[in-house]
Amino acid sequence: MLHRTESHPRAACAANMEKLGANPANSCPLTPLGFLERAATVFADCPSVVYHGTVFTWSQTYRRCLRLASALASLGVSRRDVVSVLLPNVPAMYEAHFGVPMSGAVLNTINTRLDARTVAVLLRHSGSRLVFVDPALLPLLDDALRLLPPGHAAPRVVLVEDTHDHEKDRFPPAPATDLTYERLLEMGDPEFKWVRPASEWDPLVLNYTSGTTAAPKGVVHCHRGIFLVTMVTLVDWAVPPRPTFLWTLPMFHANGWSFPWGMAALGGTNVCLRRVDARDVYSAITDHGVTHLCGAPVVLSMLANAPEDVRRPLPGKIRIMTAGSPPPAAVLHRAEALGFEVSHGYGLTETGGHVVSCAWKGEWNKLPASERARLKARQGVRTPGMAEVDILDGETGRSVPRDGSTMGEIVLRGGCVMLGYLNDSEATKAAIRDDGWFYTGDVGVMHPDGYLEIRDRSKDVIISGGENISSVEVESMLYGHPAVSEAAVVARPDEFWGETPCAFVSLKEGAAGAVTAAEVIAWSRKRMAGYMVPKTVVFSTELPKTSTGKVQKYVLRKLAREMGPTRRGSSSKM
Repeated sequence: MLHRTESHPRAACAANMEKLGANPANSCPLTPLGFLERAATVFADCPSVVYHGTVFTWSQTYRRCLRLASALASLGVSRRDVVSVLLPNVPAMYEAHFGVPMSGAVLNTINTRLDARTVAVLLRHSGSRLVFVDPALLPLLDDALRLLPPGHAAPRVVLVEDTHDHEKDRFPPAPATDLTYERLLEMGDPEFKWVRPASEWDPLVLNYTSGTTAAPKGVVHCHRGIFLVTMVTLVDWAVPPRPTFLWTLPMFHANGWSFPWGMAALGGTNVCLRRVDARDVYSAITDHGVTHLCGAPVVLSMLANAPEDVRRPLPGKIRIMTAGSPPPAAVLHRAEALGFEVSHGYGLTETGGHVVSCAWKGEWNKLPASERARLKARQGVRTPGMAEVDILDGETGRSVPRDGSTMGEIVLRGGCVMLGYLNDSEATKAAIRDDGWFYTGDVGVMHPDGYLEIRDRSKDVIISGGENISSVEVESMLYGHPAVSEAAVVARPDEFWGETPCAFVSLKEGAAGAVTAAEVIAWSRKRMAGYMVPKTVVFSTELPKTSTGKVQKYVLRKLAREMGPTRRGSSSKM
């Protein structure tokens, strides 16, 4: 009979396990920058970036990024310096996602539709050393630089010329400069030994929140977090090797949901679009054999509602990932009827990309189209890279019941969550609390099957006569109206109820004048609870949006307040 002693093999093995740990061979910091180095070996002669008649291969893109990193280093840019870019989706924007951090610097992509005052705030707050700018955006940058406070060192400007911009003659000629992007690359060494992070917790990117209701906050992500969200997104969306990815999503928006790095990991082809409209998207899909693209629900709506003379037959199944705001079920249904396969994800600037997705179940394919669209409109479950996702009651701090109706705040924790807000410890503590959760500010419900669904931003919940009304739920219903192209619902003051739903609606082509506010209200009353029915309907040719396609509800809330208290159903135009 064997007796367990310290000399027993199992005991010795257990003791040895306790001694094992990190070592020089397994502790190299995780970073998505290495994806490009690998792509240059595995996919050397495969196309990497396509822009009009220009086609780069992965080996060329790798060398161009090394040149960029080397040139930045020669200009004195070093670890943790911030380098900003004010660019549309052109090759230089893609290269900046590798070349800038390969110099050790932190990449800051700026929303190209901000005003000069906000751009100045971001440049000052980030302490940006250098800015890459498109000629069309140079007047914006010039105005922003003039708004910097006296004594604040202005960042150096590098002009990124675009010979393919067919509208460049609309803008003033760019001033002569000795520092253009291509000249900068000529200064660089294609054999440069790029700067690897000393720690995987080193900052990689700095992204600013929209700042629509408060001052923009600088979200800092590390190499480890971006590596994780990139890999997990590819796995969760089941992206195959060498996809052809169409850049309908701005790369400045949360770094294109991590897909600049993801396409390098898979050796994909990046088809760049300077601007997005339905005709250009359909043309690019057929001309380049696009397989994947991303965008806010407004992109889905644009493609689904495009005129017949704009649409082209799809060359195959085109996969679209949508996020940014809950996609209306009616829009999902129309897009899939055209042959697009839509996936739905959820994330924030603070998560670097998608951390929740509506993981699809095979048995749902047997359901009617309307039911499939309703299920797909839910945000879903945590991706494999997230530790936990929950919805907490604001008063008790406990998980809400899985009943699909009790609302609470969506909270997250996992390796993809930001390091924190730059120079803003109070905002960081308010978002990442002592209980270990990141509080998103989004209000949602948990369904019995464990899938969550956003019902609103906390500031967008309408409280009417003590009832909480989800503006998203009302919007989703309005999208089912055959004449409605876009819908957004906000609170309008009401003398009796406190506030009531106010719907801002744009109509499909040809429907203007044929639909009245009273008809929309009557149609809604048949489909939702009475207290949820919009008491006001405002018709608009187009709803105000951010550059990423999100409706600017703060603008609509201001308009609703200016209307004064609700008295009876009414219609307006704006």
